[in-house]
Amino acid sequence: MENYIVSARKYRPMTFDSVVGQSSLTTTLKNSITSGKLAHAYLFCGPRGVGKTTCARIFAKTINCMNPLPNGDACEECESCKAFNEQRSLNIHELDAASNNGVDAIRDLCDQVSIPPQLGKYKVYIIDEVHMLSQAAFNAFLKTLEEPPAHAIFILATTEKHKLLPTILSRCQIYDFNRMTVQDIIGHLERVATQEGIQYESSALNVIAQKADGGMRDALSIFDQVAAFCQGNITYKQTIADLNVLDTDYYFKLVDYFLSGDIPSLMLTFNEVLSKGFDGSYFIGGLNSHLRNLLISKDATTVSLLETSDEIRQQYLTQAQKCDVRFLYGAMRKCTDCDLNYKNSQNRRLLIELTLIEISQLAEGDTVSPK
Repeated sequence: MENYIVSARKYRPMTFDSVVGQSSLTTTLKNSITSGKLAHAYLFCGPRGVGKTTCARIFAKTINCMNPLPNGDACEECESCKAFNEQRSLNIHELDAASNNGVDAIRDLCDQVSIPPQLGKYKVYIIDEVHMLSQAAFNAFLKTLEEPPAHAIFILATTEKHKLLPTILSRCQIYDFNRMTVQDIIGHLERVATQEGIQYESSALNVIAQKADGGMRDALSIFDQVAAFCQGNITYKQTIADLNVLDTDYYFKLVDYFLSGDIPSLMLTFNEVLSKGFDGSYFIGGLNSHLRNLLISKDATTVSLLETSDEIRQQYLTQAQKCDVRFLYGAMRKCTDCDLNYKNSQNRRLLIELTLIEISQLAEGDTVSPK
């Protein structure tokens, strides 16, 4: 039986051009390599799963390539590139500072730095989650970080730059990685699905991208989970069922009930949501986000802020035309107040039901003015 490789590893980028959503950073790194202006220490910071370690590995491979291409990429054919691709290169050393945060681990690393590379020009030391190092480890590392041998390059990666000492920050070139946009994630998932022969609905990939919250690694992990559940045909209905996401149709129906003053239907719809196992706080937060999306759909200049599929985007644009801006302001304030009071409420269901009734009354009376 063939060994299964998760998508996050199988489709990990091997070149700078294949890195998704970080074009400005990868261009800067490529230009520094082609011009030969390499720093001795880099700090890659940003949210989890956005390509920090991946870019560090690509960087290490490229600077050691024996026959680099004119565009700055590695040739993938020389002995150095083959060693990197087969994970047997002696020129890249990775240290997980979360589990090796003591001074002894750093001293051992510093002792290795003086040994020149046997193949290639540089040894690259990647220290992941560097903010986890102890104070003593940082102090032991400072001198080596400031004045390493010419063949040594350090790449520090962290999700919490604010925890690093100013003395560390001042010794590094700092690269801030961005959260992935929903469209970037969807585009990459479409390519993966095509290569894997998996059918999909765009609205389903949008749900996965929203759930990933800006992390490509998380998105690919969720994609694998949903693909297994859907058995090669990823649909919207199956995706929200597998990920326990509330269908947006509920929120569209609720707003229609608000506008028509249909309070019995509001109560029945909320009861149906609870019967599906969704928490009231999750429900009211989702309703508030839905109202926010309707608000930004009212103006052509803010529609670009709507991160959703084309089909659902059209639903928002259609429903937004029915809603007065003052109603949306007031409804969002009601939902926000409900969310703030939810944890301290003695009867949480009643609190949300009362909020739904009050929002419906706002739509009828149209007495809310924006603050």
